[in-house]
Amino acid sequence: MRTRIGQALHAALEKRFPEKRLFLRSDEQTRFIRLKPETQLLAWTGSTLIVGWTIIATAVLLMDSIGAGNFRAQAQRDKMVYEERLNALSAERDVRLAEAVAAQNRFSTALEQISIMQTELLRSEDRRRELETGLDVVQSTLRRTMMERTETQERLASLETALEDGNGGAIGGAATDELTGTVDILAAALADTAEERDMIAADAEFALGHAAELEARIEQMDQRNDEIFRQLEEAMLVSVEPLDDMFRAAGMDPDNLINQVRRGYSGTGGPLTPLSFSTMGGEPDADGLRANAILNSMDRINLYRIAAERAPFDMPVKSDFRFTSGFGQRWGRLHAGTDFAAPIGTPIYATADGVVTSAGWSSGYGRLIKIQHEFGIETRYAHLNRINVQVGQRVSRGDRIGDMGNSGRSTGPHLHYEVRVGGNPVNPMIYIRAGRDVF
Repeated sequence: MRTRIGQALHAALEKRFPEKRLFLRSDEQTRFIRLKPETQLLAWTGSTLIVGWTIIATAVLLMDSIGAGNFRAQAQRDKMVYEERLNALSAERDVRLAEAVAAQNRFSTALEQISIMQTELLRSEDRRRELETGLDVVQSTLRRTMMERTETQERLASLETALEDGNGGAIGGAATDELTGTVDILAAALADTAEERDMIAADAEFALGHAAELEARIEQMDQRNDEIFRQLEEAMLVSVEPLDDMFRAAGMDPDNLINQVRRGYSGTGGPLTPLSFSTMGGEPDADGLRANAILNSMDRINLYRIAAERAPFDMPVKSDFRFTSGFGQRWGRLHAGTDFAAPIGTPIYATADGVVTSAGWSSGYGRLIKIQHEFGIETRYAHLNRINVQVGQRVSRGDRIGDMGNSGRSTGPHLHYEVRVGGNPVNPMIYIRAGRDVF
């Protein structure tokens, strides 16, 4: 049975691959190589496999080349989009800066107007006080004049009575003449007194009318002051609350932060000195309290600005990079920082002023730099390729402190960046976003 099957296969192969002989002739003899159908089938199969493998390999290489070209083109497009976004963010930052400058100018103008209005208010109070004093003098003079007029009328009545009694002969002609002269003098004095009383009454009426006009003007000025104060209070509220929330989210107590900055900058005087609207040396009135509250808010914003200049509100990598891992739980453990991936040798910069407390190899961190900043803040820069600073060296924001690398426990070139407040890790993106959006 096997022989029949073999013979049938051999016959089928001979039809497709007939037996051939390859003659090899030399000077002495002639030889030949017999190529059986089975041999030809093996040769043909091997050649087909080689050609097929060659075609497939060539196609794979071409596809890889095309895919790599597409990947590079996509990377180039992503880079262009990222640069456009950076330009847009930069333009938006410039617009926000211009708005902040304009707001500062408007606030300065409003503060000058408040100072002018305060001066006018003090002058109005002085004039009102002078008018009140003048009215008191006029009233006392008027009362004295009325008393003198009453006394004069009484004396005149007594003299008239004496004159009538003098007709009986008790008083002589010389006495009558003397009394008549006295009456004339008293009548003239009474007329002068009445005229002076009328003038004083007119002056008092004019003073009362002028005082009412001044009170109306003071009321209008109070309304304008209240509107200005209300606008300034709203502006301060909108400006201060986001800063409080930002520093609180960054793991810092805003009040403690403000106190630390104030202790370092404890000089007094100048436009932010508390105002006093009282001319008697007593407690400030409501306007004084509101103005002092606004000045305190301005001082708080200024202290926040000083704190922001000393906190790490900056990017450690300024070249092109890619975020590869953020702050949070990863593989069941806390990833206490943010990873920035870029080529080896990419410059790394300090994000704030501070003092280098560590610069060397540190287990899984690889080459590590630690910088201690103010307010108990520490930044860490890990997996570096090169370190350009030494322990104890003071660095400033923007100083190049090292180069990106792949040292330590790392799967590729990147920077592991940490921010710690009081030894506790905080999400670095809080500071980076605050640096972009607020400052």
